[in-house]
Amino acid sequence: MTVSGEALDATLNGWDAFQAVEIRTATVLEALPFPEARVPAIKLKLDIGDGQVRWSSAQITDHYSASELPGRQVLTLVNVAPRRIAGFSSQCLVLGVPDAGGKVVLVKPDAAVPAGARLY
Repeated sequence: MTVSGEALDATLNGWDAFQAVEIRTATVLEALPFPEARVPAIKLKLDIGDGQVRWSSAQITDHYSASELPGRQVLTLVNVAPRRIAGFSSQCLVLGVPDAGGKVVLVKPDAAVPAGARLY
């Protein structure tokens, strides 16, 4: 199998590898502009289920404003190490895909699901 002309490593192709990646539904509790970031971004406070809250920096300003994001559900990779971005600890990765112009569009469930619901 190939992606963009490159062969996929077989270790990334197995069921065990997929299960190791923890993608969960998160509900945006708060969204704040992040002017300190080198690339325009928004800080997101996320409910990832089971009473857990995490923060993420997301470069999504081409399609979204901070004011429209609270209450929205998104898919989030939660089992990654925190990353420092302009002095801010981004504790998970909000998932998105590029549109035809390369601008990030958020990945979200088709219908409301509980925060923390795992992608299988």
